[in-house]
Order: sequence, then structure tokens, then C-alpha cells
Amino acid sequence: MSNNIDNAERPKRTLKSRRTAKVRETKFLERVVQIRRVTKVCKGGKKLSFRAVIVIGNENGQVGVGVGKADDVVGAVKKAVTDAKKNIINIPLTKGNTIPHLSNGVFGASKVIMRPAAPGSGVLAGSSIRTVLELAGVKNILAKQLGSNNLLNNARATVSALKNLKTPVETSNDRNVSVENFYK
Repeated sequence: MSNNIDNAERPKRTLKSRRTAKVRETKFLERVVQIRRVTKVCKGGKKLSFRAVIVIGNENGQVGVGVGKADDVVGAVKKAVTDAKKNIINIPLTKGNTIPHLSNGVFGASKVIMRPAAPGSGVLAGSSIRTVLELAGVKNILAKQLGSNNLLNNARATVSALKNLKTPVETSNDRNVSVENFYK
């Protein structure tokens, strides 16, 4: 018995390189929701910096909201994009490119109500809610913001509402009912 193994029998090793990691990563679209100049009072005077709120998404059910602060706008945007990639969520979409059911989201004093709409309705939403929904890939929806006008809190309330969505399969398993032909 020989210890030599033929090349055909030898298991192939897969090396994770930077090139393959970049190929597998999906392309995200980025949109700037807000850039704000903020100051901090220090001993020597006021320290000026910038805060950027960014929404990223692939228009196919993935979306994330991020915030970044830096001394310049470019640095703040880069930090916000990195933060948004860490906070990506997946949402279920129906055949009509809408959400499966009514959903409410709350973050701070901001409240968001979202309900599915008929095909051809479009995205009826304002503020940063529209940006989050468009980058998530939702084409037909009715949304209303209540409470605060803060863009960051409205975006996070929208993400909260999208997290509350359940797929029809999950709901059918809870109720012991079969559901077919609901997804794309």
C-alpha cells in the first residue's frame, strides 16, 4: 500500500483571496440622505466636523442605513458607507414589487406606517423613507411618516418596519397553511 495519492483523489483546496471576495460581493447603490455640519465646543474654541447619513441597497431586497462623522465630508461619507454595509437587512418582496403586508416602524419619536399598493402605484412616500424603499427595490408602496421630521430617525424607523415583515412561507408555517406562487 503506497502513501502516494493521485491528483484526482486529492481534495482541492480553495484559497480565499481578495479577488474572489470582491467578485462575490454584490453591487450596492449609494445615496446621500443628509450631510450636516456639526460643531463641538472645546477649550481652544469650536471644533468643526461633518455627519453624513447614507442609504445603500441593491434594489433587490437588501438595504442598509449608515452614519459617519469626520473632519471632512469625504471621510464622513466613507465611514457612513462602511456603517451601512454592516447594517444590511434582507426584506421579502412580492411579485408586484411591494411588501407582503402592512407594517409599522418606530425609532425614537419617528413613526412610519407602510402598506402594500397595487402595481403601478409607485412609491408614495416622502423624506428619507422614499430613499430607503427605492434602494430596497420596492416599486409599489404607500408610506406615511408620523412624529419627528428627523431624516436619520425616519430612515431607521423605515428599516425597523422592514425588519418586522414576515414572508408568506413563515406565516403559513405558523398557521399550518400552504402558500404558493407568492414570490418572484
